[in-house]
Amino acid sequence: MKKFNVTVNGNTYEVEVEEVGGVTSAQSRPAAAPAAAAPAAAPAAAPAPKAPAAAPAQVSAGDSPVAAPMPGKIAKVVAKPGQKVKKGDVIVILEAMKMQNEIGSPADGTVKSINVTAGQNVKPGEVMAVIG
Repeated sequence: MKKFNVTVNGNTYEVEVEEVGGVTSAQSRPAAAPAAAAPAAAPAAAPAPKAPAAAPAQVSAGDSPVAAPMPGKIAKVVAKPGQKVKKGDVIVILEAMKMQNEIGSPADGTVKSINVTAGQNVKPGEVMAVIG
């Protein structure tokens, strides 16, 4: 078994590969060393852009973020900043896999900010709104 680091969409995974045959170990080792070294440098660069992207959300202590549960596209922003909401009230409608998902408020409070617009693509965990 050989271990490799593989980077897919900025996420690094450690995988084990069983050598079945057809490739000698002398040929595969030089290829494995650059492949393992290159992805190790890429993930270090990938998280850097993610930190500034999360900065505009500004989730303070006591606030509740409304994060995207899955990747998708914002179909509609239902709530507005300053609006009072109760737990479960719809904040945004997220379209994912041809289905529209109502994303509700995680807590009672006031909508402090809406960080997305209709038609915008979001990634899992991206803060779409902040409830305070």
